[in-house]
Amino acid sequence: MSKIGKQPLAIPPGATVKMDGRTVLVSGPKGNLDLKLLPGINAEIKDDQLVVSASGVGKAVRSAHGLIRSLLANMLKGATQEFTKKLELVGTGYRVQLQGKILQLALGFSHEIRFEPPEGVTLAVEGQNKVVVSGIDKQLVGQTAANIRALRPPEPYKGKGIRYEGEVVRKKAGKQVKAVE
Repeated sequence: MSKIGKQPLAIPPGATVKMDGRTVLVSGPKGNLDLKLLPGINAEIKDDQLVVSASGVGKAVRSAHGLIRSLLANMLKGATQEFTKKLELVGTGYRVQLQGKILQLALGFSHEIRFEPPEGVTLAVEGQNKVVVSGIDKQLVGQTAANIRALRPPEPYKGKGIRYEGEVVRKKAGKQVKAVE
């Protein structure tokens, strides 16, 4: 039995949970999400709480028990409040602007990069060097932020690139020049 999987999930006010066969449907003021349960994992609603239980005894079922509970917890949180990730552009001439839904990034290349977010993710720009990625699906928000960061990851010598807000980039020492005798 998973320690995390055994804990019941409180359904927040404003969110509704419905069971449709093996699919859990969560709807709230921010949007709707659904999750298909794996074989051997069951979910039921008991007085304003969602309880996840494992009916199988295999290793795959035991390992998925806590995972499914965590995914459902993220769905409940996302339906009532959005998840956000903030990115910073560090470097001379690195800029970002939003044109409609498309993000236009100047990252020191010979051309500007255009990034179109997937459905369900909203992008916002603060100033010229901050990007806010938000949405109701935690995995999709995190993956979109990682895709933007991968366009120009921070380099270890000067620290230039795209990084998460608060991320610490350890800098390496540059080449040492020996004195000629």
